[in-house]
Amino acid sequence: MKRKDFIHNTAAATAFLGFGGFSVFSLNPEKRKHITILHTNDVHSHIEAFGPEAGRNANMGGVARRASLVEKIRKENPNTLLLDAGDIFQGTPYFNFYGGELEFKLMSMLKYDAATIGNHDFDNGIDGLYAQLPHAKFPFISSNYDFSNTLMEGHVKDYKTFIKDDVKIGIFGLGIELNGLVNKNLYKETKYLDPVEIATDKTRILKEEENCDLIICLSHLGYEYSSSKTISDIKLAKSTENIDLIIGGHTHTFLEKPTTEINKAGKKVLVNQVGCYGLYLGRIDFFLDSENNIEAEGVKIAIN
Repeated sequence: MKRKDFIHNTAAATAFLGFGGFSVFSLNPEKRKHITILHTNDVHSHIEAFGPEAGRNANMGGVARRASLVEKIRKENPNTLLLDAGDIFQGTPYFNFYGGELEFKLMSMLKYDAATIGNHDFDNGIDGLYAQLPHAKFPFISSNYDFSNTLMEGHVKDYKTFIKDDVKIGIFGLGIELNGLVNKNLYKETKYLDPVEIATDKTRILKEEENCDLIICLSHLGYEYSSSKTISDIKLAKSTENIDLIIGGHTHTFLEKPTTEINKAGKKVLVNQVGCYGLYLGRIDFFLDSENNIEAEGVKIAIN
């Protein structure tokens, strides 16, 4: 699909976001590298599309439609990653009956590249989450949950790197504090570590040791809160360096386009979230020139 057709066929306006003072069009199309990031969050076990009587969500969503859309985009750009920001579980009888097996099997069929862990992913306990891991043919990345002395120890990555079109992409994950949200008996000895401290450490490793060109945070912290003390994606973006994109979840925030924040180093950070229930697919396109100057454009695509 041509770029202009893609823009016209989406359900929300595209945001053209320059990094480092350049516009998207300043990069030579013949020389730039193109990385596409697709993402979901808070799908909550919604396997089937909503029916015609579902009000504003009528005839939207569904894994089958998402699969068709993802396949089409991958054909347009093979240099694509598909990511999820948590709360895969809980919300329909599919979870009550299958315990998460179906969700993981379907995500594997869609060839998700990575996901992080949300609070509802503990709803069958840490042992229930662990029991479903064999059905997930993709890694879980969670950097601020310490799973030592639990069944999940050794089964969750601190971070992971991918290479697409010679661009090295580093991904780390952050989860919300479970105390007060999840019964202690469900998450057991899982320890919550400070997200800003962990993000600072992991991005340093990804930038300086792993030499990543792009750094993405899969976050289940929530987009923004009224309390100044509560960590959120917006606060995280402002409080850290080196993150290029925060893919969020938890607050079911429907953003028409990615939010742009300025980090501690004075550089731009994109923050995006696409609501819940698999109604939309987030898409961020990064363009890098020969010196790895970054430009990006983002869009929310309705699944209908």
